[in-house]
Amino acid sequence: MRTILTIVLLSAACTAQSNPAAPASNSTNANQAANTLTIPAGTKIPLALKQAISTKTAREGDAVYAETAFPYVANDHVIVPAGTYVQGRISHVKRGGRVHGRAEVLIHFTSLIFPNGYTVLLPASVENVPGSDNASMKDKEGTIRADSQTGQKVGTIAQTAGTGAVVGGLSQGGKGAAIGAGIGGAMGAAIAMLSRGNDVRLEPGTSIEMTIQRDIPLDGTRAAAGK
Repeated sequence: MRTILTIVLLSAACTAQSNPAAPASNSTNANQAANTLTIPAGTKIPLALKQAISTKTAREGDAVYAETAFPYVANDHVIVPAGTYVQGRISHVKRGGRVHGRAEVLIHFTSLIFPNGYTVLLPASVENVPGSDNASMKDKEGTIRADSQTGQKVGTIAQTAGTGAVVGGLSQGGKGAAIGAGIGGAMGAAIAMLSRGNDVRLEPGTSIEMTIQRDIPLDGTRAAAGK
C-alpha cells in the first residue's frame, strides 16, 4: 500500500514540474510569430543594375546583380532597406534576327541579401524597365524585348534610294535618276535585310522594377539587424 502511495505522489510531483514548461514554449512560439514579417506577392521594388547586360554577349544562366534603389516600407517600418543586394540569373536570351525577330532577354531574381548577410530566397521577375531607351516589356513573364526597327529600316531604304537618284541624275538626266533610285532602293533593302536587329542593352545603373511572385516571409529580427 505504501509503495502504491509513493508512486502516486512521485507521479503528481513530476506532472507539477512538467506543466510550467508549456507556457514558456508557447511564449517562444508567440515571439517567433510576432517577429515574422511578410513581403506580399505582387509587391514592386525598384532596383538599379550593378552590371551591363547585352543580348550580344549574355548567355542563359549568367548571373545578374542589382540592388534596391528605394526602401520597401510596410506599416511605417522599413522592411527592405535601400542598398539591399538582389541576385538573379538570365533564364532566356535571343539576339535580333536579320529579317524577323527582335532581341529578347528574360531575367529572374532569386535572392535578397541584406547588408549583414541575411539572405532570403525569392521568386521575382522584371515588371518594367523605365531606365531603358531601346527596350520594353514583351509579356507578363518579364521578357525584355528590343524596340522595333521598322522605321529605321524604311529610312535606310529611302536614304539609299535618294542617293542613287542623285547620282543617276547627275550622270544621265531624268532617266538616269529613275534608274539610280531603283538601284539605290534595292541596295537599301538589301542592307536593311542583312543588318541584324538591335540588341537589348541595359547599362549599369539602369532602373528596373522587380515584382515579387509569392509571399516572402522574413525574420524580422534578422532583417532589422541588417539595416
